[in-house]
Amino acid sequence: MERINPPELGKPSGFSHAVAARGQLVFLAGQTALDADNRIVGDGVVEQFERALGNLLTALRAAGGEPADLCSLTVYIVDMDDYKAHAREIGRVWKRLVGADYPAMAGIGVNRLWDVEALVEVQGYAVVNR
Repeated sequence: MERINPPELGKPSGFSHAVAARGQLVFLAGQTALDADNRIVGDGVVEQFERALGNLLTALRAAGGEPADLCSLTVYIVDMDDYKAHAREIGRVWKRLVGADYPAMAGIGVNRLWDVEALVEVQGYAVVNR
């Protein structure tokens, strides 16, 4: 996998501008902070991001992948100001669960998610070399 960050676009922080990869494409459904009983857990955006990302990584591992295989990730955010206010904490969660590399990413503000209690949802793509 090659992370491509052209200097003309400026240095990315918390994402890569482009990712090139070869292998089996894995589409990862949007994940929120649902527990095994389909209840949203976590009182704040940091806790919910950690659970949602953990759920996405569980699905990725079940498909034979690992965090380094993530090529693209979209984060849907109910309260962008709250998310940005906790960006450092969210970054620490990312580094603990995924590492120092970032896929191509987008953060999109939304009015609400499927479960009204959900504050964040993550959806992505990975390329797995089995």
